[in-house]
Amino acid sequence: MQIRTLALVAALSMTAMSCIENSAQQQTEQEPKFEKIAIRYHMQPVKGVAPDSIKQLFTDAQLPIIMAVNRVDKNHMLRVDSLVVPDKFESNLNHYSPFPYYVAELSDIHKIVFFSYPAQAFGAYENGKMVRWGPTNMGRERDQTPTGLFFTNWKAEETVSTVDDEWILKWNFNIANKEGVGWHLYDMPGYPASHSCLRLLIDDAKYLYDWADEWKLEGNDHIKAYGTPVIVFGSYPFGGPKPWYTLATNPEALDISKETIAQLVSTHKQEILKKQKQRDALAVNKQ
Repeated sequence: MQIRTLALVAALSMTAMSCIENSAQQQTEQEPKFEKIAIRYHMQPVKGVAPDSIKQLFTDAQLPIIMAVNRVDKNHMLRVDSLVVPDKFESNLNHYSPFPYYVAELSDIHKIVFFSYPAQAFGAYENGKMVRWGPTNMGRERDQTPTGLFFTNWKAEETVSTVDDEWILKWNFNIANKEGVGWHLYDMPGYPASHSCLRLLIDDAKYLYDWADEWKLEGNDHIKAYGTPVIVFGSYPFGGPKPWYTLATNPEALDISKETIAQLVSTHKQEILKKQKQRDALAVNKQ
């Protein structure tokens, strides 16, 4: 009897160890590893520097990092008084991201995009893994970008603004049809300056344009399937210093925790998964 008991305990132990190993293996497969390097920053005055001198300050490889960190495009880079400059330049832009690289709570969501008002940055995720992040300039104080959950709907490589017909919006992807809010390529002066849209640099605008999903319509107004979920969150300190300037004294000042992302999703997750299931079913029926 004792021998049988010992054998049973041994078998259970082996089973438990096997489960632990399988769990660890699954966790390794599901959680891509990325070790973010600790980077410090300093302020570099650029007021009065001639525009044609930019190549003397930064190499072609460094420019995308400077633009991302300062939320500014190349044409406006030397129109500011100072730039936040990292002490080291890494080829992987993820080292400068305020968003976490992996969020387990997003693992069952095919695609989702977050836009942070205080960080003026976006993070795009596929099944929990961040596939891209970049800078944005969102709505100015009197035309603030609405916050909450949205879904991408229609897109156009080039369209005309509903606010001013002289404004040409390239790589435009609408997220709030009736309000006319969307992301697109446009001037990025390094602070919230839009009429509620989400401005992007050209490479980011093109990437999100191709990456996100359009809605599926039946007729003119019946939505058969929704597009990619988008969560816009937080508030910007209008009238105060640019939030990324604090990186010079606190390199983690803009970091958005996994817990924050998980909390943002938890409120909307049931709706997101319901619409995702609806879209998946439509795709299966077409096969």
